[in-house]
Amino acid sequence: MDLYKYDTHVHTAETSPCARVNAAELVHLYKDAGYQGVVITDHYFDGYFDSLGDISWEKKIDNFLEGYKNALNEGNKIGLDVILGMELRFRENFNDYLVYGIDEAFLKENKELYNLNLSQFRELISNKGILIYQAHPFRLHIIPADPGLLDGVETFNGNPRHDSKNHKALKFAEEHGLKMLSGSDFHQYEDIARGGVIIPETVRSSKDFARILDEGGIAELIVSG
Repeated sequence: MDLYKYDTHVHTAETSPCARVNAAELVHLYKDAGYQGVVITDHYFDGYFDSLGDISWEKKIDNFLEGYKNALNEGNKIGLDVILGMELRFRENFNDYLVYGIDEAFLKENKELYNLNLSQFRELISNKGILIYQAHPFRLHIIPADPGLLDGVETFNGNPRHDSKNHKALKFAEEHGLKMLSGSDFHQYEDIARGGVIIPETVRSSKDFARILDEGGIAELIVSG
């Protein structure tokens, strides 16, 4: 059986203020590292959109998608799958959530998602093939969310500059029967290929990736690094 590596948690310098590597370059880095694809999960939060000034919501989403689209264009050239996701933060606290199964239309039709809370967002995405995983739930200033509102948990976060307490995230997922995920949380060169998942098929869309996660299609979590 063929198996393929995908990183589930990747940021681009075009969109995420804390990232240091542009989209086209990171695509080549992952191709060279033996990955089949990446999920671009740029930060979606109030401060980013406020910084864009007085422009339409549609144009704000065009800005938000710049890193993803640059990565997608380069990925198409070199044979690396690039999938749309996001790392969403609501105003209610400092928690971060990895969201899979979205597309551009969803982002443009549903304005200012950061003004919702987790419960409201859960209701919004019900029966839409969209999944929400809490990222690094035991980092400083972050609290584990109500497991009943989650599809899963990032049980391994490979970012070397944070103490994500991955062992606690793993225990939390096991105790509550939540799906598990690994991601590099890529922002800088040193973060390359420190996490991800191994799956038995290639995917080209966020919906397909969410389906694989929902069906328990992960063959292995990558926890190197």
